[in-house]
Amino acid sequence: MTSIHTDPHVAAIRPVAPRTPQGCEECLQLGTPWLHLRLCLTCGHVGCCDSSPMRHARAHAGGVGHPIVESMEPGENWRWCYVHQNFV
Repeated sequence: MTSIHTDPHVAAIRPVAPRTPQGCEECLQLGTPWLHLRLCLTCGHVGCCDSSPMRHARAHAGGVGHPIVESMEPGENWRWCYVHQNFV
């Protein structure tokens, strides 16, 4: 497992606030469902997880190059790097 000290993408982490704390930005616009929310730690984008039909968090990470997200689910405290496919 890659640690937070060795993943070069941790440099992209910024202090952010969720842009849409009530749900996935794209799903809210499209009227589509989501399962779990992920917060982009570079810009504050809120996207749906890979178990959601649209997978907007992954699409955001790949589309704009913001690699690290944090779970927005209650009781979860983890960060994920989409590039390395590992917790950071």
